[in-house]
Amino acid sequence: MMELAAAESLVDISGVPPARCHELTGNRKGQFLIDLEYPYRLLFILADDSIPERVEGGLNWVAITEIEIIDIADTH
Repeated sequence: MMELAAAESLVDISGVPPARCHELTGNRKGQFLIDLEYPYRLLFILADDSIPERVEGGLNWVAITEIEIIDIADTH
C-alpha cells in the first residue's frame, strides 16, 4: 500500500515480487492486479476520467495516475 501511495503513476509500481502489476483479460478485462502475499491479489480499476492509450496501442501506464481498489482476493 505504501508503494501505491508513493507512486506518481502506475508505471512506478515495481516489477519486483510481490508487486507484479498487470492487466487482466477475459471476464476481468478492464481490471488490474498486484500480487500480494500468496495467494492474495489486490484488484483495481482505473479511476482516471479517460483511459490513456499509447499511439502504438495498449495502455499508457505513465498517464495512469488514479486507481480504485475493488477487492483483495485469491484469484487462482
